Amino acid sequence: MRQKIAPYLLILPGGLWLLCFLVVPLVFMASVSTQEGDVVNGFVQTFHLANFGDALGEYKTQFLRSAGYGLAGTVLTILLAYPVAYWIAFKAGARKSTYLLLVLLPFFVSFVLRTVSWKFLLADDGILLQPLKDAGLLPADFHVLQTTVAVIGGLTYNYLPFMVLPIYVALERVDPRVVEAAQDLYATRRDSFLRIVLPLSLPGVFAGVLMTFVPMTADYVNASILGGPANTMIGNIIQTEYLVNNDYPAGAALSFILMAAMLIGIFAYAKALGTENVLEAAAR
Repeated sequence: MRQKIAPYLLILPGGLWLLCFLVVPLVFMASVSTQEGDVVNGFVQTFHLANFGDALGEYKTQFLRSAGYGLAGTVLTILLAYPVAYWIAFKAGARKSTYLLLVLLPFFVSFVLRTVSWKFLLADDGILLQPLKDAGLLPADFHVLQTTVAVIGGLTYNYLPFMVLPIYVALERVDPRVVEAAQDLYATRRDSFLRIVLPLSLPGVFAGVLMTFVPMTADYVNASILGGPANTMIGNIIQTEYLVNNDYPAGAALSFILMAAMLIGIFAYAKALGTENVLEAAAR
């Protein structure tokens, strides 16, 4: 009897945690998204599904912009993280732990403070741009803040470790003897990488994309600090609806639309990449 119930007892704490802090809030938010009213007279459940259509129609631009920023930031993190993870896995030797600590070191500082620090660095008269302007290398009206480049750069910087770590874990599992065997069979370094290392590291890339694209798309801090009115993301709109306009049904509807869109995108990505191939590569 104890052996039968032991697995259920082990998952009970985690299950209760998810029930209390994931399922219940989602159910409550689903209820709020179909209500009508205001904070003065109260909100009434009327199953007003038009909230979703109104929210999507009014903020379609912000949805598309958020998806574009998230996609661009994710691609940049892959391009930056893969060489770093590869070098640590195969070239760092006994100092792997030290370099991984350096990758994680920014997490010892608040997310907001890290983003604000970039605002000071990229300011028009900051320590980076002003010397270049004084030297005549940049025009006097050149600026980076309140641009798409600044927001995507902030997203890439803040979420880069989330891409490095899963790729590193996947590369760490690659047996160097397999690569050596391929080279002994006259495979070039390019061929051994494309045919052996890269396929075996796909589980890390897959996990890294999930860990970066989702929070990037829903992020609002970088757009608030590094962007301007033309860089507003859907996360900023949701924050405004909840905390400024007190329009809880609209905020909840936007949150559900964003969540549904990201789930569809993730499933499409998994289908295109081939989840079965990823899992097979991970099991080897």
